Amino acid sequence: MRSYSFFTIMLLCLAILLVDTLAFYWLKSITQLLQSVFLQNFIHITFWTFTIGLITAIILLRLRLKVTHPYLNQLLITSLYGLTISSFIPKIIFVVVISILYFTNYVFSEEESLIAIPIIGLFAGFLPFLMICYSIFRTLYRFKVHRIKINFDELPPNFNGLKIVHISDLHLGSFRSRYHILDRAIKLINHLEPDFIFFTGDLVNNHAWELKGWQSVLKKLNAKTGKFGVLGNHDYGDYGKWKSEERKQANFETIKYFYKKIDFKLLLNEAVSIENDGQKIAIVGVENWGNPPFKQYGDLKKALKSVDNIPFKILLSHDPSHWNEEVLEKTDIALTLSGHTHGMQAGINIKSKNWSPIQYKYQHWAGLYKRFNQYLYVTRGLGWMGFPGRLGMRPEITFIELHQ
Repeated sequence: MRSYSFFTIMLLCLAILLVDTLAFYWLKSITQLLQSVFLQNFIHITFWTFTIGLITAIILLRLRLKVTHPYLNQLLITSLYGLTISSFIPKIIFVVVISILYFTNYVFSEEESLIAIPIIGLFAGFLPFLMICYSIFRTLYRFKVHRIKINFDELPPNFNGLKIVHISDLHLGSFRSRYHILDRAIKLINHLEPDFIFFTGDLVNNHAWELKGWQSVLKKLNAKTGKFGVLGNHDYGDYGKWKSEERKQANFETIKYFYKKIDFKLLLNEAVSIENDGQKIAIVGVENWGNPPFKQYGDLKKALKSVDNIPFKILLSHDPSHWNEEVLEKTDIALTLSGHTHGMQAGINIKSKNWSPIQYKYQHWAGLYKRFNQYLYVTRGLGWMGFPGRLGMRPEITFIELHQ
């Protein structure tokens, strides 16, 4: 988990306090309609108890972040993240809607507005609250298989119909040792009977201890030809506090070795050639490469050296920004597979209509992209990070078939 400065945390708490003060102002206009003074006071006290409790918990967690065990940190951070989002966003919408209705009221009479405006405001607040709760308790682990077919003229005939499962961003620490949940995804993957399974990084949130118990689960993944993976930005330990560089490096080495334990070939700026009856394709994998503030460990030129003479190449690169910067029109890589964005774990996916706030940061953030004869697929990820929910962005298993 990334550690935010105390100043940033205080700004967040002030924002929560400001929004809650405005929300309480309008809430009083609703509770005054209640005849019971006891019920009015109960609602008011409950409102401020939650607000003060949330702010206090956020500040205390930040102050004790360095002395609390990372496992407990992750649990507390994600819990507070969920509580903050599920209360903050609905209150903002409640305040905005009821304010607009009050100050631009040309529909209701003064008497009608005393009842109608509060009811509409409450509905406007409760609807997103219910949607957020649904994203936390219902869709967070509703795995979805996205089926993609891509045609390539350069694909060798012996690889026609090649079946690929692409997964990414497991963030195993977020599952908190609930192995049975991911086991459901593994059964879905194995049912697809892929030739290859490609994993494009972020195995953990930050620490190697997150891998405990997962070896027997992930080893169940079956692929006819091979399983390959690369590292993501969270796999380097860059977001943790380490007592020494040696401990950070030891953490990193443990994470890398774990791939071997689950029968995955970890590609570290390297490539392998796959042969089928004399015809070859290349699987290329680079370490994480992203635009600042993300570090650029990847070395694509180094990775391509051994497979320059193989015309059909598939690249595994965690961050989709890499495609624009170093792949597109600069190489002959036919297909790039990435993750990283999670689709922000929130958005709209209705047939061909896709939208998410993450698109204002990343040009390529989810789904299939094509330019000239080169393709990029960005998966929405299988795990989660930060906010413990997925709203309109279900965890994804991508099933890709390659054809001539």
